[in-house]
Amino acid sequence: MTKDAEFLRSYPQVRVSLEGHCDERGSTEYNLGLGQRRAEAAKNFLISLGIATNRVDTTSWGKERPFCADHNEACWTQNRRAHFVMAQ
Repeated sequence: MTKDAEFLRSYPQVRVSLEGHCDERGSTEYNLGLGQRRAEAAKNFLISLGIATNRVDTTSWGKERPFCADHNEACWTQNRRAHFVMAQ
């Protein structure tokens, strides 16, 4: 994520959205909260590296948009992530 902060410092006009994702286990409500905490943690890390808070939005998709559709630990690990999206 430090490379992302370097990119954002180089392009101060760019805004990003951090999307929090979870694996399929747990309730929808639990995973939405967990995804939001994951996105907020990534945002706070960027802020600690000098990125202005108003350049980073967060959202949670919980378990609704998995990266991997298999039902095993290797796949679940890939689904637990904060995903960067360039804002328009």
